Order: sequence, then structure tokens, then C-alpha cells
Amino acid sequence: MSQQSENPYLYSDTNKRYQTFDYYTRTRFGGKCAKVTLDIGCTCPNKDGTRGKGGCIYCKDGSRSAVGEGIGAQYANGIATAERKWKVAGFIPYFQSGTNTYGDISRIRRAFADAAELPGAVMLGIGTRADCLGEDVLEMIGETAEKIPVMVELGLQSAHDRTAERINRGHTFGEFLDGYSRLKELAEKLSPGATPGYGKISVAVHLINGLPGETEEDMLESARITASLRPDMVKLHLLHVLRDTSLASLYESGGYVPMEKEAYTHLVCCQLRMFAPDTVIGRITGDGMAEDLLAPLWSRRKTEVANDIDKEMYARKWVQGDSYIP
Repeated sequence: MSQQSENPYLYSDTNKRYQTFDYYTRTRFGGKCAKVTLDIGCTCPNKDGTRGKGGCIYCKDGSRSAVGEGIGAQYANGIATAERKWKVAGFIPYFQSGTNTYGDISRIRRAFADAAELPGAVMLGIGTRADCLGEDVLEMIGETAEKIPVMVELGLQSAHDRTAERINRGHTFGEFLDGYSRLKELAEKLSPGATPGYGKISVAVHLINGLPGETEEDMLESARITASLRPDMVKLHLLHVLRDTSLASLYESGGYVPMEKEAYTHLVCCQLRMFAPDTVIGRITGDGMAEDLLAPLWSRRKTEVANDIDKEMYARKWVQGDSYIP
């Protein structure tokens, strides 16, 4: 008997005991889909002084050279890279860099409309903040979702306001909840009663494990709270320290100690159990560019981390959602 043949979890056709993004896209779109990151030059209200300056303490401003290439060229380059790795059935243009609902709405609307018509595109991904979802933005997202399915990804990072203040997040959990709730209402209006993740608009929430000052219980509580909101997708990230950030200064002074691999993998296993069985798990770890990464260096071994999570879930007979509380 293998881990795969013994797997009782419904939303998997491998040994994974949680619903991967790959499984979700294969199920929804009929084959493997690849994300193609696009940069349209959006900034952030937490950097330009609207909500704060300097951004979150872990954020590093890297090169934005792709902006000058335009959406079409960025997309073509991304497709070429993906097709060298996989046999791909469809592509997901993903507006990732910056806060992609912040700035000149007419310019962003044109970018979304252009992306919706890119050849082979099956869904758009939009990375943003919940405090950047005004009525004009929601109208724009709704217009886009009538043309192509949209996954709006919201960075929460932590449900604890004391942590948000510590990392210079620039908004409270209450503000996050307000934007999230209005986005979910729009999603329900456009696709009433849709299966989670299969409506015209889907909503993802990002959490970061290992934020300064947080205990394991704090991180588990953020997962519990997020699970209660019933997002369509969740991304779990590991906090990593990048050069030339405020977090790097804190780390180098001894004021921040990154998580150890064993603690992280166990925590993620516990968090996976909290999310509804049909929630898509878009990510279970993360790392930084090798030339910028200060710590933890073990984060570069992403496959090893994923395998350790699989092994622990199997050994403990855990599956995603087995401790979910509706």
C-alpha cells in the first residue's frame, strides 16, 4: 500500500492530503494551468504615505524592469518559460507586484481588460490589499469577472492587530474584514450558490507564519479565524529575511529569530486541518531570491519542506479539514 492508495482525502489524486492549486486547476479547467506573473507598475498605499511609509518590514523593492515590456511581452515570456517545464492546458495572468487595485483605476481597468483577452488565459489572478477595495474597484472587478473568472488574492498575513502594527502592515483586521466581506458579497451576487472556487469571482487569503513576536498559538488562531471566513483559497507563507529590509536589520541585531523547519512543517500540518476540506491551498511555504535571502536558509529546500508535510500528515492520519469547525 502507498500513501496515494491509502489517501482518504477527497480533493486529491496523489498522496497530497490537502487540495493543491494544481489539482484545483486541473479539475476546473481540464488540465494543468500555469500562472504568468504580470507587473503593471502599481505601488502600495503603505509605501507612498497614504497609509504608511516604507511598506511592511519584510518587503523589498526589487527590479520592476518588466513594467516597460507591456502585458503582451511579459505574458509571452511567461508562457515560453512555463512550456519549457510542463505541458500546459491554460494560463493564469497574475497581477502580482504591488497593490493591483491601487492607483489610476482607468489604467488598471484597461490592463485587466487586455489580460482577459490574452490567448490561452483561463482565469486572472489579482494581488491586492483589502483596504484597496473601494466601490469603483469592486465595480471594475465585477466587470472583469463577467469576461473571465477572477481570483482576488488578499494579503492578511496575521489576524492580530498587534502583529499588524509590529510589521507596519498599515491596516487593521477590522479593515481587512470590511473589504473581504464586500468582495465576497459581490462574488455571491455574480455567482449565487456557486461551489467554492468555481464562481466568477474567487477570493484568496494570504497568511505568513513566523512573524516577529507571534507564538504558535497566534499563528494557529490566525488560521482558525481565516478558516471561519470560508475563503476559496488560502496561501501559507514562511517569513523569510531579505537583505536591505527593516526585518533584515532586526534579524542582524538579534531581535528576530526565524522559525526552524521542523516547527514550521508541524504548524502547517495543524493549520491545514483547520481549513474546510474544499478550500484550495495555493501555497504551503515560500522563499526569497537566493541572492537576497538571509534566513532561514532551509527555506530554499521547498520540495523537502513539502515532502515533510506530506509525511507528517500521512503518519498522523491527518487530512485537510478534519478539525474544521463550520
